[in-house]
Amino acid sequence: MNIQSILDKEKLNHSNFLDWHINLRIVLKQEKKDYVLENQTSDEPPTLPKVAHDAWPKHVDDSLDVSCLMLASMVPDLQLDLEHNTAFDMIEHLKEMFGKQA
Repeated sequence: MNIQSILDKEKLNHSNFLDWHINLRIVLKQEKKDYVLENQTSDEPPTLPKVAHDAWPKHVDDSLDVSCLMLASMVPDLQLDLEHNTAFDMIEHLKEMFGKQA
């Protein structure tokens, strides 16, 4: 079963943010990548502690995977506006854009 197909059924447009966001969270939870929407990814690996430093590459990779999934599940004009953002920045920007819907 490809759970990501949930997002293919209805791409994010200017009127369905709440439904899209719920479906996105379901998909990311199943993929164990939902944490990237809650935590900003730094450009540099943390210097301390070692555990955080060692986890940084995975966080960066997961953030890239999630941002690509998010972009692929949006209408083209939203893709153009958000294509250079991290997953965290994208979701924050979308919450601001569609705050009234949320």
